[in-house]
This record gives sequence, structure tokens and C-alpha cells, in this order.
Amino acid sequence: MKLFIYCFRDFDEKVHFDALQKDYDFTYATTSAYPDLKNAALAEGFDAISTTPSRLDKELLKRFHALGVRYVLNRSIGVDHVDLGAARALGMRVAQVSYEPHTVANYAIMLMMMCLRNMRQILEQAALQNFTLKGKVGRDISSCTIGVIGTGKIGATVVRHLQSFGCRVLAYDCYRNPDLSGLCEYADLETLYRECDVLTLHIPSDDTNYHLLDAQAFDRMRPGVVLVNTARGPLIDTDALIAALERGKVGGAALDVLEDENGLYYHNRMGDCIANRQMAQLKAFPNVILSPHTAFYTSEVVRSMAEKTIKNLQDMLAGNDNPLIIV
Repeated sequence: MKLFIYCFRDFDEKVHFDALQKDYDFTYATTSAYPDLKNAALAEGFDAISTTPSRLDKELLKRFHALGVRYVLNRSIGVDHVDLGAARALGMRVAQVSYEPHTVANYAIMLMMMCLRNMRQILEQAALQNFTLKGKVGRDISSCTIGVIGTGKIGATVVRHLQSFGCRVLAYDCYRNPDLSGLCEYADLETLYRECDVLTLHIPSDDTNYHLLDAQAFDRMRPGVVLVNTARGPLIDTDALIAALERGKVGGAALDVLEDENGLYYHNRMGDCIANRQMAQLKAFPNVILSPHTAFYTSEVVRSMAEKTIKNLQDMLAGNDNPLIIV
């Protein structure tokens, strides 16, 4: 098995891929760059490429196919950045990884609490030695109604972990999770918008839920609602969120993902003039927390993602069934 790895991080991934060579028969080469038409030739002669979320459109997939690449291995949950239709037409296989859901679930709960307790303001002002209390009063999560949108593995874990706080939990999903019986109340989105103090997103991004939270959705939400997104940026209409923050309809937001985050997150952009006005506007709000797509990022998950990447390639080549193989 020959694997070319894009977006490679030698400071945390290398030790795991090197160790995996003792258990799996594969060779690999790497670049820290994201895949594009200019550097696609680096993968010539390799069976597969692997990448973290980055745009793999029809033209780029055709280029990789022409170079002999037949497998696309995403070191992430979700393949919304891959043109799956083009992959199918070319006969290329596509896979994703999975990891323990509590990693993202616990991060989401942390962001909820940080927003509810105004931690951005408290920490920034404390760094300037302003230790006053004015304007820093928070809300206790235990007294809140939390709305969980999406009750797959991560959303279900959020529901379970919230039980320790004693808060009321409402949930929305097209498919109700029977394992959550007695732990939450399923309701429609209108009920969540009307009754929830906090909304947290845990659904994949696709054409059916693009801008699920738009201006009309924000209008129907409870005043002062806190919004948490550790899923995918396109689920939220960013301009509508900014407008809702400006008028106080949204009382706070904690976003681990953004629309148009390609070229930003996982890059060192210190000193750059970043051409993303939405990001600049969001950073200007004292009640908004932006974290750079790091909800997944623990040492345990990095190792798991590396091993599942190799296992996916092994199963693809052998024709084995594997639920992580999407195409």
C-alpha cells in the first residue's frame, strides 16, 4: 500500500504513522500543503491520498485519477468537501474516519459554559488587570433548557453528559435515537427555537440543511439564545447570525467552525490581512468565541484517525466491508 498524505503534521501525526508501519504493510510520503492542481503531481505513483478537510472538486479528482490515485482517505469525520458524484464517475473510493464522540461532545459543553459565563470577557479583562464584576454576570447551565440538533453519536453523547448538570434537554433529529429515551424530549425545530436558552449543532452538512439557521430561524428563537457549532460552518447563515448578534437576538455564540474556513484554520496567518470580513465581524463581538476547528483535537483522536486511515485503505484494497467507506 502506497499512501501520499496531504496536510501532514509532523509535530503530532508522524509518530503515529511511523508506529503503524510496524503493524500494517504500507509506505507513505507527505507534504504539509493542502492538495491542489499545482501539487497533485506529488501523488503520482501512489494508490491513495489522504487529507484533512479541504476542497476536492471534480477537476482535482480527475487530476489525481489521471496520476493513478484510486482512493481518497479523509482524516476527518464528514466528506462534504469531496465531490462524491465525480468520485463515483471516476471509480474512485472515498472514506472517512470516526473517533470517540465524547471528544467533540465535551468540547461543545465547554463552549456552552464559556458563553453562558461570559468567559471571553472575563479572561480578556483579567489579562488587563480589570477584576471588576460589572458586565460579567453569567447564567448557570443547570437552569437552562438546552436544544441539541442532531442526536447521532456526538449529539447523543452531549445529551447523556448534560444529565450531570440537571438541565432540561430538548432534541431534534429526523430519526429519534431510542437509546435516549428518558434523557431528553424530542421536539420539532420550532419548539427548540421557542423554548431553548442554548442551541448546539451536531448534524452533517449537505444540500438539505445548508443555512439551516438563517434569518427566519433566528427571528423565531428565544431572545438572548446562545448558539454553539462544533459541526460544520455552512449550517449557519453567517450574515444572518451577525445581524442577530447586532440586535441582541442572539446573546452569544461559540463557533468551532465557520463558513469559508479553507485557507484559514490549520494555517499560521499571523501578520496577514485576512480577506474574510465575516470572521473579522464575529471577532469584534465580545460575546462571540471563535476556536479554529479544534473540537476533535486530542492525542487519543490523532492516533485513532491515523490508524483508521490505514485500516480504511487496507479494506478498500482487499474489498472488505467497512462502514467508514462512503463511496
